[in-house]
Amino acid sequence: MGKWLEHSVTTEIKAPVARVWEVWSDLEAMPRWMRWIESVVTLDDPDLTDWTLAAQGFRFHWKARITERVDSQRLHWESVGGLPTKGAVRFYPLGPDLTAVKLTVSYELPGALAPLMEPTIMGGIVTRELQANLDRFRDLVEKG
Repeated sequence: MGKWLEHSVTTEIKAPVARVWEVWSDLEAMPRWMRWIESVVTLDDPDLTDWTLAAQGFRFHWKARITERVDSQRLHWESVGGLPTKGAVRFYPLGPDLTAVKLTVSYELPGALAPLMEPTIMGGIVTRELQANLDRFRDLVEKG
């Protein structure tokens, strides 16, 4: 049994919430802005995707199922095989052309890796990387 770790990051995007949702909803495009994600493939069920992550010399593979989808508001998921992971992305309209996005990712690391991921060691790197990814997403949406 491993250890569950959670990271949350937020950003504000100068775009209407419907546009932000539209760009995020294209899960297969995530490798364009999420650096550690090597690939995302939508399977026969549109709520089931196959993910590959490659980072820091490690490679992880899993399938994820969307467990809740409310257009332009929130998307929740959890893994159904491979790396145990779950998370949510929430969209908050702050005005007609301004949207806040909050991304929360949780994952279970194998027991041997868990000590390396304490916030003072690698955990901080993961949070910074997620923030950088979300900022790249913001830049992608704002540039159209």
